[in-house]
Amino acid sequence: MEEEHTDVIVVGAGPAGSACALTLARAGRSVILVDRGVTPGAKNVSGGRLYTAALDALEPGLAQRVPAERHVVQERIGLIDGDRSVLVSTQAPTRADDSPQSVTVTRSVLDEWMAGLAEEAGAMVVPGITVDGLVRESGVVVGIRADGEELRSDVVVAADGTNSLLAREVGIVRPPVSGQVATGVKEVIELPQGAIENRFGVGEGEGVAQLMVGCTRGLHGGGFLYTNAISVALGIVVDPMGLARIDGTPRGLLEDLRAHPAIAPLLRGGEVVEYAAHLVREDGLAGVPEHLTAPGFMVTGEAGGFILNLGYTIRGMDLAILSGLAAARAILGNGPTEESYRAELEGTGLMAIMREAKGYPRFLGADRIYADYPALALQMAGQLFTVPDPGPHTPPQRVVPRLWHTFKSSRVRMRDAAGDAMRAVRGL
Repeated sequence: MEEEHTDVIVVGAGPAGSACALTLARAGRSVILVDRGVTPGAKNVSGGRLYTAALDALEPGLAQRVPAERHVVQERIGLIDGDRSVLVSTQAPTRADDSPQSVTVTRSVLDEWMAGLAEEAGAMVVPGITVDGLVRESGVVVGIRADGEELRSDVVVAADGTNSLLAREVGIVRPPVSGQVATGVKEVIELPQGAIENRFGVGEGEGVAQLMVGCTRGLHGGGFLYTNAISVALGIVVDPMGLARIDGTPRGLLEDLRAHPAIAPLLRGGEVVEYAAHLVREDGLAGVPEHLTAPGFMVTGEAGGFILNLGYTIRGMDLAILSGLAAARAILGNGPTEESYRAELEGTGLMAIMREAKGYPRFLGADRIYADYPALALQMAGQLFTVPDPGPHTPPQRVVPRLWHTFKSSRVRMRDAAGDAMRAVRGL
């Protein structure tokens, strides 16, 4: 390895790294794509939902070829308070050509497929490699150290995830602190295909994406459920700093969600075949570092902060693909400078997406969103559907006064609701 030299080394064979390696290899550059997993995707974790437009930005028609588990045809949002729940469901939007806007995927399959595309284009894919650090000469990154040996290149691209050790080594990012990251935990629960389609009311190849609020015992966070071909992904994303306050753990919250009366019947008879945990950036645009490059070095994907928690959905994989594409284009164009990389990020539309969502962290910071509002919504839903027994001593009551009384007796004060509404208007 000490004698080898290549144009670009990409560290991390997730969507960002593979998108970068694929684009470079197709342009004729020599590329080595390394990953610490025994196969690409073996170490990668996400909820499991991919918005497909990014694939077509990488290559027209690629979205039609992605190894999807199911096409998302239903969007659901659930509000939970104790054992009670209310569910809002709507038909999932489609893209302009009526193709699915999003699909569910398993990372082990998706990542191996994308790395395979890069390999077919000419990239060398090397899994099972632990990168120990960077090789630098006169302040310039000239390669990596892996398993005690050196591998040199003109550019190193770090696509090694949220807590990028390589980007920290260069000094362009710092370790995340409280409020910047959440802990995500996920179970994959195996179920027969027919059971999934019957219980969720979908057809063959169709799926559901469900987000839930109120399942974190008042902590910032929420739950998610995605249907795969023969399994269901169920997870919790929660602020780790509040767990001591409730004497809880992410896994405990996930077990409570799995046992909830609104969820348990959907998973009855299923077998947990996978458990995983992952750090998730929470700060949106503020999490993108001031500098994304250093001499001979670039950072991309979640390592560069390109992930969004919008409350009702988390976008990571599609933004990672766009950032990896932008990194490759910068290398192929004017070189991996900060200016060229930023220009390519603008060109893919990624930075516009990040800016559009910059108000979400402030809006989602209100504690009431995760406990008081779900409780109030369920109390008001109960009043809306309550029909009092007739009798001389129970005169009928109009619905609006009952709802108003429910609001006044809740933990939500009018001034708090007005303030939260104002923050939502300003932020969103």
